This record gives sequence, structure tokens and C-alpha cells, in this order.
Amino acid sequence: MPLHIVRNDITKMKVDAIVNAANSTLLGGGGVDGCIHRAAGPELLEECKTLGGCPAGSAKITGAYKLPCKYVIHTVGPRWMGGNHGERENLASCYETSMRLAKEHGCETIAFPLISSGIFGYPKDEALRVAVDTISGFLLRNDMTVYITIFDKNSYRISQKLFADIEEYIDDLYVDEHLDNNAERQRREFQREEVFRQGKRLQSNGDMCMCAPSCYVETAKPDSLDEALKEMDESFSEMLLRKIDLSGMTDAECYKKANIDRKLFSKIRLDKQYKPSKPTALAFAIALELSLEETKEMLRKAGFALSRSNKFDIIIQYFIEHKNYDVFQINEALFAFDQNLLGG
Repeated sequence: MPLHIVRNDITKMKVDAIVNAANSTLLGGGGVDGCIHRAAGPELLEECKTLGGCPAGSAKITGAYKLPCKYVIHTVGPRWMGGNHGERENLASCYETSMRLAKEHGCETIAFPLISSGIFGYPKDEALRVAVDTISGFLLRNDMTVYITIFDKNSYRISQKLFADIEEYIDDLYVDEHLDNNAERQRREFQREEVFRQGKRLQSNGDMCMCAPSCYVETAKPDSLDEALKEMDESFSEMLLRKIDLSGMTDAECYKKANIDRKLFSKIRLDKQYKPSKPTALAFAIALELSLEETKEMLRKAGFALSRSNKFDIIIQYFIEHKNYDVFQINEALFAFDQNLLGG
């Protein structure tokens, strides 16, 4: 099941469990901790008093009281001390321990804040990297829907270098697309008109497939609608299943790597004419590590195309060209640029 990055108030998330970034006393505090205690009501504090605190990297579970979820999982993140004092291991343990605790209590959905990225001082981009790496690793072994909940843009940050590189790439392609000079446009229009004129001259010999001015191939007309339907090209679903077989991956490995829900994959497998959304089609292309041309072909099967006028498309193309097929890192970047995410 998938990992989602969402902008929301964690106290309003209708999931099985939310995670509280607590301090070691578990008796409430500032930031997310204070918000959760206020929303849950005083009963939460009374139960927390019975738990005897919690060490960094570990987690404990309570009821949720007035919150819309079933449980609150309290975890204590590390304070940032420069990065050489076991901070990464402790932070990863917060996520891993919380998810295992949620699974033990039958939870199918869980929402996290970005642990330790507030007053504990963990650099936001590094905190995000630890969160995504740990959660995605857990989801490869377990079925659960996980949310990283971001309250505002100031609490979320990807690597400055990655952000700058993508921003430059977007600018370059926008320039190519939108600042094309008149002479180039006129040249293309002339070529299209020439193709059309040559095609018209040759149409008396039968229908033509015009790939270029010098490429004409006769095609036979189907005798009936039934025959035309039999000549339909390979569907998206058929291409996807063929590519999965060629990749050597199992179905589960593929849909988890694509950040796709198992139930959605089952629909695609059972219906060879299934029409996915564009983010779903691209998620599978990323999971299969397709080249840019193969990705475009898979998109065509689903009725879509990549455009240099679309920021979402350009970001996807950036990662494919850089051979980075980590769907979770791609989603981090898409979220940073206010775009739809892959999978789901």
C-alpha cells in the first residue's frame, strides 16, 4: 500500500493511528505534541501519566479520545547534535517502531508528522529523507497506508541542490517550449504543409501512413467494425503485465515499487482495457525503470503524453533522464513544487 505526502492538520486525519512527536516524559509539550493533547482532551494526558515516559527512538500507544483516529502513538525523536551522535538511527527507529506498533494493533492507516524537524532541530531535508527511506522500506515488507503530514510549507524541505537542479531543468525546457522563434515555427509549418501536399497526391493509390515526407506505406481498410476492433493495439494493461514479466519482478514487487495500492493493481490486472490516471501510468513506468521513449509509449497506451508545457511532466522527465527511479524521492520533489504525486 502507498506512502502519501499531504498538507493537513494531523489532529484532523481520519486514520487508524496518528503519531505524536513527543518528549521523553510523554506529558505534553509544544508544537505537534501540544496540538495533539489539546485536540484529544485531558484524558490523553491522564493515560500518558501511567506510561512512565519513553526513551528516544522508541514508541508507546494510547487511546485517541476526542481525536478522529483510534490510537495515538507517542514517539520520542532525537535532538540534532550535528549528526554524529546516532541521530539518524534513532530517527529511523521512531518510524519503524511506530509502524510495527500500529501493525500489532491492527492499524491499516497511520499518519506521521515530520519527527524531530521542529524544536529538536533536525535539518528538515535530512529528516524527510530518513522518514521516506524508513517508511518505504517498511512498506515493501508490509501492507499499510502511511501519510507524512505537513502542516505548512515551512516545515517541509527537500535537498537545496535537488530543488535548484529541477528548477533549472524546468526553466530550460520552458524556454525551449515557449520562446521558440518565429523562423523555427514557420519552418515546421512548411514541413507539415509539404507532408500534407505529398500525401494528397498519393492518396489515389490507397490510404497512406505518413511518418515523414519520404515515408509512405499502404494500409488496407478493414472490411467491418469487428475487424477494426480486432486490430486494436496492445492496451495499457497488456503492456504493463508484459513489462512486469520481462523485468523479472513479481506483481507485488512492482506495485509496491510504484507506490500503488494492491486493490488498484488487481483492477488493472483483471481488466485489459483499464484506463489509469496519468500519475498511475507514470508510477508503473518508474517502477519498471523504463527509458524516456518507453515511458512515452506506456503513456500513449493510457491516452496521455508528456508535455514540455507541464511542470509535472518536466519533473518526471528530469528524474528519468537522470536514471533516478525512486518513486518516493520523485514524490518529495513533486510535493515541493506543488504537483500531484505518483501512485496512491
